[in-house]
Amino acid sequence: MKEIEMVAVFDFGSQYAQLIARRIRELGVYCEIVRHDITQDELGRLNPAAIILSGGPSSVFESGHPRMDRRVLDMGIPVLGICYGMQILARIMEGTVEKGKGGGEYGPARITVKSPIGIFADLPSRLAVWMSHGDHVTQAPEGFSVLAGTSACPIAAMANSDKKIYGIQFHPEVVHTPKGLDIIRNFLFNVASCKGGWTMGKFIDESVTRIRDLVGDDTVICGLSGGVDSSVAAALIHRAIGDQMKAIFVDNGLLRAGEVEEVHTLFTKEYPLNFRIVDAGERFITALKGVTDPETKRKIIGKTFIDVFSDAADDVHGAKFLAQGTLYPDIIESRSPSGGPSSTIKSHHNVGGLPEDLQFELIEPLKELFKDEVRILGKELGLPKKLLNRQPFPGPGLGVRLIGEVTEEDLAILRNADLIAREEIERYDKKQEIWQFFAVLLPVKSVGVMGDERTYANVVAIRAVTSLDAMTADWARIPYDVLGLISSRIINEVAGVNRVVYDISSKPPSTIEWE
Repeated sequence: MKEIEMVAVFDFGSQYAQLIARRIRELGVYCEIVRHDITQDELGRLNPAAIILSGGPSSVFESGHPRMDRRVLDMGIPVLGICYGMQILARIMEGTVEKGKGGGEYGPARITVKSPIGIFADLPSRLAVWMSHGDHVTQAPEGFSVLAGTSACPIAAMANSDKKIYGIQFHPEVVHTPKGLDIIRNFLFNVASCKGGWTMGKFIDESVTRIRDLVGDDTVICGLSGGVDSSVAAALIHRAIGDQMKAIFVDNGLLRAGEVEEVHTLFTKEYPLNFRIVDAGERFITALKGVTDPETKRKIIGKTFIDVFSDAADDVHGAKFLAQGTLYPDIIESRSPSGGPSSTIKSHHNVGGLPEDLQFELIEPLKELFKDEVRILGKELGLPKKLLNRQPFPGPGLGVRLIGEVTEEDLAILRNADLIAREEIERYDKKQEIWQFFAVLLPVKSVGVMGDERTYANVVAIRAVTSLDAMTADWARIPYDVLGLISSRIINEVAGVNRVVYDISSKPPSTIEWE
């Protein structure tokens, strides 16, 4: 039996399973993600204070859909089923689930709370929520009452208060459900009587011990990009094993303007590490020649990174481990970390792009964290504020912001356009509200008029989003005059561009990056 209070999150393949865990930890309660088919006996050994059933991409009407051990519901443990988790509850407990009509319900919705008890205690009667479902419950199981609904989904929440089993069709874990954290808090503390007390400091202590035990006297090569993720990973590993970690920064030729110089200054003067730069730009560009498929590009970049590290390891005695700043959003978009039925969205160079014959053992100390947690962790480790506030930048760099084949000419266009966009956003008085902003070079050309002459030139898209954790994002409402200045400067200062467009897509259904 575990002494620490914990919550078990059943992973039914949701892209948000770890985000649910993130919210629980944010409220000071430790949690673990477990397989959806964990047995009653296995769960009993974990001794959870509560259970949350995640959503998932499957339908309860599909053959072989993810199931759970029915006996778990007889253990007397409070349960909250979210989306697919609610539908599983309804099917197991003999309610009725039907396929959604008209393609389901996706995006923002408003629920009317009919019974403000349990998870809805002390909350308004009308709540903005985020829906993402096709199937829905049309008849609650015996013993359940309907707590909330919408016009499209009359049973948006249900509960058996005596058994402390709740089901909700919407997603409280995403930021687009404004009172979602309050709903989870009510479940944890009011329904399940959790006590809380888990902190990031405890995460650091546990991680340091785990890294020391794993590495022993061996050496770790850390892939350091200069971004928040890899820098925090390096700092955490350095705290555990000191100079046994060798940080290597790979200039892959796909970096933003001034990136190499900035990273060099940061890690040789501001936050010194055992650090070296490897110039491999030509190697990456050559490997990407003629390649247009985004998945193939990511895998080529991932393999080339490993090849570069392998060569660098020849100069590092006893290098057995490769450390990366992989975060959970990277993992769940590439594969399910717990063997669950998650859908693959895209490969990340430090996840799906790794070769099967990798000669290193991987260390990914941040793989269960989200970006906002990583920044908190970095602050606890004493990293500079300037570093922790850096814009997120993908491992494949500009290679996945240049749609289509990667060429030196197009990289120069994109790099210059991106620099202008970043310069103007940095001058914007509300820049702190923007999670990420960058330029994308599109594989199309458009007709224009410049100097009374017809042009046929490139199109640049500007992407700017607001987010807390990169799992969901909305397009940033940047003032027209700021966007106009960015457009004007790019068209006038970057040769080969005659049109600038602004991306107003949210995530989901889009991703933040274009590839």
